[in-house]
Amino acid sequence: MSQCTALVVEDDRALREALCDTLELAGYQVAAAADGIAALDMLAKRRREIGVVVSDVQMQPMDGHALLKKIKAQYPDLPVLLMTAHGTIQKAVEAMHDGAADYLVKPFEAEVLVNMVERFAIHDDGDDGTAIARDPVSVELFALAGRVATSEATVLITGESGAGKEVLARYIHRQSTRSEGGFIAINCAAIPDNMLEATLFGYDKGAFTGAYAACPGKFEQAQGGTLLLDEISEMSLGLQAKLLRVLQEREVERLGSRKMIALDVRVLATSNRNLKGEVAAGRFREDLFYRLSVFPLHMPPLRDRPGDIIALAERSIEKVCRHAGQPVPVLSGLAKAALLGHPWPGNVRELDNVMQRALIVRNGQSIEAQNLHFESTARATTMPQVESLVEVTLADKLDEDLKTHEQRLILEALRAVNGNRQVAARKLGISPRTLRYKLSRMRDSGVTVPKRYGREFA
Repeated sequence: MSQCTALVVEDDRALREALCDTLELAGYQVAAAADGIAALDMLAKRRREIGVVVSDVQMQPMDGHALLKKIKAQYPDLPVLLMTAHGTIQKAVEAMHDGAADYLVKPFEAEVLVNMVERFAIHDDGDDGTAIARDPVSVELFALAGRVATSEATVLITGESGAGKEVLARYIHRQSTRSEGGFIAINCAAIPDNMLEATLFGYDKGAFTGAYAACPGKFEQAQGGTLLLDEISEMSLGLQAKLLRVLQEREVERLGSRKMIALDVRVLATSNRNLKGEVAAGRFREDLFYRLSVFPLHMPPLRDRPGDIIALAERSIEKVCRHAGQPVPVLSGLAKAALLGHPWPGNVRELDNVMQRALIVRNGQSIEAQNLHFESTARATTMPQVESLVEVTLADKLDEDLKTHEQRLILEALRAVNGNRQVAARKLGISPRTLRYKLSRMRDSGVTVPKRYGREFA
């Protein structure tokens, strides 16, 4: 989980706050601006801490494209993600030509936003990118990945959403002879098909309306390095055929061009689907499947590699605290037992979220079992051996206990400061937006917030 600051630029207040809430809950520090001019002013003051910009396109007086050009002129290394409700290829390619790292087409799921920000954000947290492999299953997997990394074989990585497929892909890149080259990733599920073709293969000037200048695609951008085709199973059959040709011929032709460009790119692909099943169902080309799966790897879900859970949790805690300049708390024995007993349907992504919440609600220099809140109501069918049956019983009550504890803390903090949202948020160690989000969730679950300050947070 990255802890850089994300700058959100959106003129719609409700949407701006929703975007900020989403990123804060994912563990990011967030700054917000209502227009491009305010965003540039904020960048001038806080450039060192801002690691990514997420901006709307349709804004006044400065639209997202104009803001993008100014950012690229002043801060060329700062990644900018553009959001647009106008999902046309013209808008997308203009953004890529102007230097956008990527784009999101509204409406999009919160997970798509978080994943894209995590992918492009400039990390300044001292993380060396070392993969966590403590469980014997993971140790064997990464050893195998290290061996295939030294080859040029195309690798297909399968696994559940959030299990760490991209982590494994980046590990392969770092261990390869291409590690000095770029690692370019593209989420095939997040981009409409007509945009995906231009994004992958690039285009020449005049290729279509809005193509005012030539723009290289992701394949060209990855020259000398590695290209990750994330969630390849979501690509249409028509585009699959074009991709197959590129992989076979090792050359690409931009849209609107007749010139073939030789490629020196290693291709990795991921999927959260059973691609053999997709082939059987006629949704994925069999020839492309065999071209991609020269060396298949499977990233097991977190529940199947319990030896990694505590190490991953501790790394998540350490990264957050190091960024905030705070002492790193330890996990108590009961907290570890609870973590090991949870089935983790959301995998590593869910684990990061749980640890982020625990750091907010904890007291003292340890994280206790009651600080852990699991979104899923599903529980593991078995619990790892712990020192006593009492620990198992306590772990089973964590969800209910934590909700009650958190709600009590929030209400007490508000009463202590006469309902002042800003002061209460500081006392709780969270942002006002997060406090508003939590109060909304409390009301939805039937908790009564006293009216004398409840209206302020509605």
